Amino acid sequence: MRIISWLVILIIVVFGISFATLNSDAVTVNYYFDKSTMPLSVLLVLVFVSGCLIGMIASLGLLIRSKIATYRLNQRLNLAEKEIENLRAIPLQDKV
Repeated sequence: MRIISWLVILIIVVFGISFATLNSDAVTVNYYFDKSTMPLSVLLVLVFVSGCLIGMIASLGLLIRSKIATYRLNQRLNLAEKEIENLRAIPLQDKV
């Protein structure tokens, strides 16, 4: 298993190096107040990473809501289980 993980890492590194060499042209990025020149591969990686971060931040609210809902449901489950245990502890009474 360790060999497979090292092989996957090696393949990713080789693709990254080939991507960087194929996209080494310099591009100018115009901001509102400044401009910057950087290789295209660096720009693409920066845009990809920033998109991933923005996506994670955007989905954080959904994650927090689902965690709160899970916590509340677990509280209700614990309460119901305690109630069932209390009902099982009550002795049965025969009606005569």
